[in-house]
Amino acid sequence: MKHRFSSQNRNKMLEEMTKEQYDVFVIGGGITGAGIAFDAASRGMKIALAEMQDFAAGTSSRSTKLVHGGLRYLKQFEVKMVAEVGKERAVVYENGPHVTTPEWMLLPIHKGGTFGKFSTSVGLRVYDFLAGVKSSERRKMLNSKETLVKEPLLKKSGLKGGGYYVEYRTDDARLTIEVMKEAVKFGADAVNYAKVTDFIYENGKVIGVKVLDIMTNKTYDVYAKKIVNATGPWVDELREKDNSRKGKHLQLTKGIHLVFDQSKFPLKQAVYFDTPDGRMVFAIPRNGKTYVGTTDTVYKEDARHPRMAKKDREYVLEAVHFMFPDLKITEKDVESSWAGLRPLIHEEGKDPSEISRKDEIWTSNSGLITIAGGKLTGYRKMAEHIVDLLVNIINKETGKDFGSCKTKNMPISGGHVGGSEGFPQFFNKKVEEGKDIGLPEDQAKILVQRYGSNIDIVYGRLENLKQQAEVLNAPVHLLAQIDYAIQEEMAATPVDFFVRRTGAVYFDIEWAKKWKDLVIHYMAKELSWSQEQREQLSEELNKHLFDAVVPV
Repeated sequence: MKHRFSSQNRNKMLEEMTKEQYDVFVIGGGITGAGIAFDAASRGMKIALAEMQDFAAGTSSRSTKLVHGGLRYLKQFEVKMVAEVGKERAVVYENGPHVTTPEWMLLPIHKGGTFGKFSTSVGLRVYDFLAGVKSSERRKMLNSKETLVKEPLLKKSGLKGGGYYVEYRTDDARLTIEVMKEAVKFGADAVNYAKVTDFIYENGKVIGVKVLDIMTNKTYDVYAKKIVNATGPWVDELREKDNSRKGKHLQLTKGIHLVFDQSKFPLKQAVYFDTPDGRMVFAIPRNGKTYVGTTDTVYKEDARHPRMAKKDREYVLEAVHFMFPDLKITEKDVESSWAGLRPLIHEEGKDPSEISRKDEIWTSNSGLITIAGGKLTGYRKMAEHIVDLLVNIINKETGKDFGSCKTKNMPISGGHVGGSEGFPQFFNKKVEEGKDIGLPEDQAKILVQRYGSNIDIVYGRLENLKQQAEVLNAPVHLLAQIDYAIQEEMAATPVDFFVRRTGAVYFDIEWAKKWKDLVIHYMAKELSWSQEQREQLSEELNKHLFDAVVPV
């Protein structure tokens, strides 16, 4: 099927799924599910995946957008996890340098702060060692003067110096979608807006799922040898359906981030800093904006719609005032925000910020396999662990041999650019090509960074859409992006496009407001929406734009 990842083919895809018996069916289209689909498909397994919202719509588009090694876990002596996750940062970067960028991080050391000079120096050194950091990216220790040169806005009183080390910045939603696209390239069948409502059993064993198409209200039965529950905040809900929610369970905690324009918060340098109550938060410059987060509070409301609360906003603003006292930032300066949930494995008597981020795999009596916990950075290793387990079971039951994990050195979609070393040259060449076909340089740069090695497919659309762009009085590069999102990235709603395919609601909210009507018009035509659907999906987008600024 051409355009196997087109939202125009969703219905057809679901129909086809009912005719197959899969090796594995994955429930959940966040980074964990996408990673499992990619690993399994690349080993030759027949795999399908359903996501009840859009891909990455849950936790996987609402993180701090860092592929980071978890420096704070050293304080909890999670040495093995820091080593594994730290090494994974470089793997994620190599395989998708267009969605992941090294970012030097400054850890200021103040008198009486969480980190002392000696402990920071030792901690970062251990971190470098555990994470196998290459020599050009190893930590440096700075005195107070050098620290202020890096970031003049920092609080000067009590400043003793700083640690300077490398983290990796990412676009979490695009990372998820690129992993999913590569899985699809290897033969995985993946559909969004498809909710698993029930399990199908035979002799007490789970052999399939009932899938409800949220867009059409049709139900489909899909069968597989093994079912994996990778639904993040919803894993306990599915274990409940399977009558297997016993022992350990999830505790959801909420984290929010605020976004400011650089004109209001001119941060030069990413900073990881103390809050007045002894937690740590990040402030990160990104494309003309600065974003700050995160909070950590227990959450018990609707997991699908976490929102920033007034007290969350106040907490982050207070942290900003504490570390950047010369900034006179107020709530009016908040341009956008997002709220996300961490599905942590509950541990009695532990504070949310102390709970381990280790992933755990549980197999129920029915054979349902659940994966919970974990971090964005470790997604590929988590997938490897679970697919190894699946391969062992399926190989024994069928006599097949699906072999071992191959994804460590496999680029994700858009990442076929010759690794991190090849990317700068690729980037410059493709920006020049963009200018040659009439794109402004800044726009060509955004597109090449966003789409990586898929840029030629996006450029290819520019010529075909020129006439339509003139009729609609819209920039042709905007139409090319919407069209690509529909045909190649299964974007099915305006929110998919503005939140997860472009990140505009978070990092360019004015652009999203400016073009929302045009995007709705174009998608309505391409996806044959009824007037009722159009109104409902427009309302959903407006709600996202409103929620990003106004707290509950």
